[in-house]
Amino acid sequence: MNKNISMVRLWQLISPALPIGSFSYSQGLEYGIDSGLLKTEDDVQVWLKTQMEYGLAKLDLPVLFRLMQAWKNNDMSSVSNWNEMLLAFRESSELYDEDCQVGYALTRLLTDLDINGAQQWQKEKVSYVTMYALVCDRWNIKAGDAVAGFVWAWCENMVAAAVKLLPMGQTSGQKMLLTLGDYIAPVCDIAYETRDVDIGAVLPGLAMASAFHETQYSRLFRS
Repeated sequence: MNKNISMVRLWQLISPALPIGSFSYSQGLEYGIDSGLLKTEDDVQVWLKTQMEYGLAKLDLPVLFRLMQAWKNNDMSSVSNWNEMLLAFRESSELYDEDCQVGYALTRLLTDLDINGAQQWQKEKVSYVTMYALVCDRWNIKAGDAVAGFVWAWCENMVAAAVKLLPMGQTSGQKMLLTLGDYIAPVCDIAYETRDVDIGAVLPGLAMASAFHETQYSRLFRS
């Protein structure tokens, strides 16, 4: 598969049109705004930037690098170990369920698209990151591009949630995406340089917001 086709496949994979339901979660953002913890666009931007730097860069992304290598080497033991580690680090029922539900939806889609290796995971608890790594390997997407695309898709989903939850318009959302986009390359660099022993995220504010969202009286987003 040539580079141009690989990039087209990446765009398809990170598109909001991909039918896996990732747009239906806010990862604690809805509670943060509803509770008054996050009052302004700047508050939300700092919240998301912090998740990028201390969450994605220290957990999801370094594991994504390793999962892609494991899939490439057909090292199923490593795939299973990293998958279990990702799920173990989900600090609330909501975050755990989101990862499993979106992971399952992507597994079903990849099975229907005849992606080799997806079908046997349909009856397993599987992280979205694990299946994302699988299809990136099968579509010959370079690891650096795959990781950057993963962060971009996350940013786009979170900003879309913020636009729905705050009194901010689409233009403000695009400005926020421009700012967050500037951090993607540094975040990917941090992830690439993270050693196995240093993998892990500690974001107590996110964990608490997500847990409180599970019982929030009125919700736009799933829990």
